[in-house]
Amino acid sequence: MITTYAYTFASVIIVSLVSLVGVFALSIKEDLLRKYIFIFISLAVGALLGDAFIHLIPEAFESSASPVTMSILIIAGILLFFTLEKILHWHHHGEDQDDNIIHPVGKLVLLSDGVHNFLDGIIIGASFILSVPVGVATTLAVILHEIPQEIGDFAVLLHSGYTKRRALFLNFLSALTAILGAVVLFTLGSVAKTASSWFLPVAAGGFIYIAVADLIPELHKTKEARHSALQLVAVVIGVLAMVGLIYLE
Repeated sequence: MITTYAYTFASVIIVSLVSLVGVFALSIKEDLLRKYIFIFISLAVGALLGDAFIHLIPEAFESSASPVTMSILIIAGILLFFTLEKILHWHHHGEDQDDNIIHPVGKLVLLSDGVHNFLDGIIIGASFILSVPVGVATTLAVILHEIPQEIGDFAVLLHSGYTKRRALFLNFLSALTAILGAVVLFTLGSVAKTASSWFLPVAAGGFIYIAVADLIPELHKTKEARHSALQLVAVVIGVLAMVGLIYLE
């Protein structure tokens, strides 16, 4: 069992470090990065929708005998994130509205990504309990899955008003919940695995809400035909990245 613990925690630490892929952006000039950030936001839309509809939702339905319950939980996730965003908007309503204000979608992305990484930690731990090869394969799939999503998340945080260094730091903190997920799994065992099956559809609903309610409206602010075409291509690439991961799982 000690070997299982060692492999699991080494894997979730590596997965958490993937969040630092945004470090490449630190070498890019701020004005240039923000000029083309619409492409990365488009990638985030594709990755979020692809993750929700191709990975999280099918897995949720497979792990449950009640499709109706899973459907309700997906809707509950959408409504939960709608409510959270309302609360964040109310919180900012009384503040001075200046250019330095952080858009609520940034905090929503951090929250949803934290939940997602927490589930990844549980899944990786459960995989290593089955066998080391299964755990390694699952870790590799999670890493490949995280790279496009983390780049997209980093772009959204920048768009929300965070500085590059602040966005990188907060994205890394959010990624550390994968370690917490592994700890919870080994502490609670089967209870944690059962609970994770309920978190999956809620997380999927959160991803759908962020992509559709927050990010796509931002993309509509770009009117130029060439930029709109690039947005569509980037969204498709984000979705295809999620589709490609099916063959690695």
